[in-house]
Amino acid sequence: MKFTKLLAVLLAIAMFAAACGGDSEGDGDNASSDATDTTASSAAEIDIDAILAADLDNCATAPSGDPIKVGMVMDFSEAAGFVDIPGSKLVPYVAELANCAGGIDGRPVEVNVRESGDDPALATQELIDWGAQFFIGPPFADATLPMQQTGAGEYAIFAAASTEPTLADAANNTFLVTFDDNGQSTAAAEYALAQGLTRAIVFTEGDGVPYSGVNPDAFKAAFTAGGGEIISEQTYVWFVDTDFSSQVNEIAGVADGSEVFFSAGAAFQITALRAQMEGQGLNDITYMGTDAMDATGVVADPGGEGMIHTPHTVIGAGSANAQLLADFTEASGSAIDAPSFMPLYVDSFFLGIQGILDCGCNDPAGIADAVKEIEGFEGTSGTITYAGTNGIPPKAVPIVQVQSGVNVLLESNG
Repeated sequence: MKFTKLLAVLLAIAMFAAACGGDSEGDGDNASSDATDTTASSAAEIDIDAILAADLDNCATAPSGDPIKVGMVMDFSEAAGFVDIPGSKLVPYVAELANCAGGIDGRPVEVNVRESGDDPALATQELIDWGAQFFIGPPFADATLPMQQTGAGEYAIFAAASTEPTLADAANNTFLVTFDDNGQSTAAAEYALAQGLTRAIVFTEGDGVPYSGVNPDAFKAAFTAGGGEIISEQTYVWFVDTDFSSQVNEIAGVADGSEVFFSAGAAFQITALRAQMEGQGLNDITYMGTDAMDATGVVADPGGEGMIHTPHTVIGAGSANAQLLADFTEASGSAIDAPSFMPLYVDSFFLGIQGILDCGCNDPAGIADAVKEIEGFEGTSGTITYAGTNGIPPKAVPIVQVQSGVNVLLESNG
């Protein structure tokens, strides 16, 4: 008997039994709901630890049920490829581990990756034709919104590495897997103020510009609300500019070295700016940035020493995430880039499967509806809840500092 039919029978039996015993509980409807939830929970457990610990040289019996099909539309461009390229490699590996561990309730998992390129709608349609039941998507709206439209808003889309607050849209089944820009930049501002830093220099691409403007907007709002002062606000081109001589000359006229600097710039931009600032004698400024610093390798840049930023995870030695990345390296022969982002891709994979198990269905719209009700999901990047949200899970923001080429956790905000 196929899994979906079997689950339907079990659910029906559970609901009938609960309804029959409803009088003794005092509320027949609630008793029925509780019994159904208990049955679904026992059928829907994903043993993530067991999957990640699977030994590809010693696999369980191969799963033979109907496959779970995961579609990935990934942006391999310079703007997002530093996270989507490694993510598109790691998720199929995790699917291989899941199948080695016996699959998900006896069902094999298949992953199909398409590059969004200039036509994310086409990539999405190809995966819909293949039979994708949910999607893992890229971090920016210019690719993710066409995915929504192509799937008529019926498919769950996990924008794995995105922090773009306007991209989350539970009504159209698009979900972030982590905190958003408002969350990370507010946390950075609050941390700076708590350290006694009350004067700030901010670099932005402009008010309201996705990511490179929205993060500074949120920082400024929280910093000034907490009593801080923005002494200088400068504009730049995100991911492009490395010559900041004109901005530094202006800053040198108002800064005294006690300031905190904040932007959503890439690591190579902020380290270049720091060198130019120190050339003007501004040697004691505290540098803070967003998850972009982590994604672009601030820990590997000698100029990043001492910089503070907000990665998505802190992958400690000996942790399950560290072991997964080490196993991938051994299996593939190459280390994974942007490691702290990778748990977000892994969790996107498991969250979609959780939706399938919770609804006991293969229908994309039913899966998406189940995802909206997920609460307290213990993933590899932390605890994730979508119930009662618009698709942005309430997650703590790690505040870390680069010390001797390693991210060291200073505090977790939220």
